[in-house]
Amino acid sequence: MNANLIENTLINTSFGLLLIGLIIYWSNLIITNNHRIKYLCISLTILINIILALSLITRWIYNRYFPLSNLYESMIFLAWSITLIQIILENKTKNQLIGAITIPVTLFIIAFTSLSLPNELKVASPLVPALKSNWLMMHVTVMIVSYATLMIGSLLSILFLIIANRKIVNIQGNSNNNSKKVFFKYELNNKQQMLKSLKNKNSISRINLMQLLDNLSYRIIGFGFPLLTIGIISGAVWANDAWGTYWSWDPKETWALITWIIFAIYLHSRLNKQINGKTPAIIASLGFVIIWICYLGVNFLGKGLHSYGWLLS
Repeated sequence: MNANLIENTLINTSFGLLLIGLIIYWSNLIITNNHRIKYLCISLTILINIILALSLITRWIYNRYFPLSNLYESMIFLAWSITLIQIILENKTKNQLIGAITIPVTLFIIAFTSLSLPNELKVASPLVPALKSNWLMMHVTVMIVSYATLMIGSLLSILFLIIANRKIVNIQGNSNNNSKKVFFKYELNNKQQMLKSLKNKNSISRINLMQLLDNLSYRIIGFGFPLLTIGIISGAVWANDAWGTYWSWDPKETWALITWIIFAIYLHSRLNKQINGKTPAIIASLGFVIIWICYLGVNFLGKGLHSYGWLLS
């Protein structure tokens, strides 16, 4: 069977499963909250991860180089990395919210690669001299995994802000009928007590969820930041080997540095106890946008040393 046909079949299958997974995740989260469906969701994510891995392995075998030389290959690897991290986190935390916010991102990535990228950018081509290096696997792999990790951490911060800003609506009522004043007063007191109890329970649950999201986001970004640092350093070493300079202020390099600075500020703000809890989450949310500009936007906005095999040539 043709390698391209196998790969397209695998990618299209992953797209269909992601769409099904998105529906099941959110339906179970909002409506049913069934434990069996939770196991179905994580099993579906594992299957998607395996299918994406098979597509990368197929490309690796047939083209005889690690599939990270162009935008199409890197986005498939990014989708695989996100699903892998999602599986690890869900197994550890048993919280389905993680999958509910990461599945849409993975679906967007696969949809973009399948529907938006021209076919000529999907076809594997011989590596340019600069990419014929052992640094290809180390540098690009570490950078993509760091992006995936930081994206998930940022998404959790965005979710933290949404929950933190949610307002609790108080139910109020009155009656102008004097003949039923005593009855409604008794009924209103009971309702107020029930609402107060329910409000306290909801508040505690919301606080616990916010603490979980905040701590999880901090830990994930704390793991992704060193990866980003290693990726930038390895890229500088590779650049010196390929182009004779460690740093050339190429658009991709510049935005990678901006990304690093944003998340360095986030980690610093988390260590500063005088800064409000929402402030680091806002910085991390900004980091989510910066990552996409660094990873994808630069290729639309400008041409540089990293443009080979991508959208511009």
